[in-house]
Amino acid sequence: MTDADPTSRPALFDGPIDLHLHSNRSDGTEDPAVLVERAAQEGLGTIALTDHDTTAGWAEAAAAATARGMTFIPGMELSAKDGWRSVHVLAYLFDPTDPDLVAETARIRDDRIGRAERIVRNIGRDYALRWEDVLEQTDPGATVGRPHIADALVARGIVRDRGEAFDGILHPRQGYYEAHYAPDPLTAIELVVAAGGVPVIAHPAGRERMTDATLRRLIDAGLGGLEIDHRENTAEGRAWLRGIAAEHDLIVTGSSDYHGAGKPNVPGENTTDPAMLQRIIDRGSGSAPVYPVRGR
Repeated sequence: MTDADPTSRPALFDGPIDLHLHSNRSDGTEDPAVLVERAAQEGLGTIALTDHDTTAGWAEAAAAATARGMTFIPGMELSAKDGWRSVHVLAYLFDPTDPDLVAETARIRDDRIGRAERIVRNIGRDYALRWEDVLEQTDPGATVGRPHIADALVARGIVRDRGEAFDGILHPRQGYYEAHYAPDPLTAIELVVAAGGVPVIAHPAGRERMTDATLRRLIDAGLGGLEIDHRENTAEGRAWLRGIAAEHDLIVTGSSDYHGAGKPNVPGENTTDPAMLQRIIDRGSGSAPVYPVRGR
């Protein structure tokens, strides 16, 4: 848990803060330690690992970060759905052993595997793609998802890169798409809050823009903040989100959503103000930041 004596905590965090990065424990392409090294090369001082529906990379990332003199913020990106829209709930400083949250993330991961297998069967009717090809692109223990199918399509020479895969074969209009289980965003928020965490909606003004009505329902349910500075949010969407954040005194974050070679995003391309991170730390009670040992 966080030290009860506030004087023992850093008054300021050394270097920029990026609270949304993915490793190969979900759909990133790098081990957690390699991801940390990449973040350090970009001059970051504080990072959060937010793999999809898993905390499997926390220990490795925390050890690598503190060894580099960086602060590590435990996190996760919890999958949710609002009708047909995907909603991504960034969760910070929650209890990773909370039984309800553990059960829900296990259900999401298990369904993702079945869904991925169904998509591969569909694609396999028209292209030379097998489930074994996807497994070869998936690290042990990782949450299998469409990015791994995209990597398999690249490895087989069917497409050039992940972007072409998602714009083409993996796009819902192509007919290979299959839905997967995810809780509604209200349930996701309630699960994170009950586990002592701080929920922040990831890039809510991007391609699948959240409705104003849904966002306000989530605020009433305990939503802690909004990820506003993100490359997928439009300029108009950012202005809309800043108005809502100011109206409800929400935490505002900015981040890269780094995935390694899977996306062009660069660690630190958007960052979070230290005062906003401190608000997350003050509110979170399920786990604690891992600070580097000073003076060594």
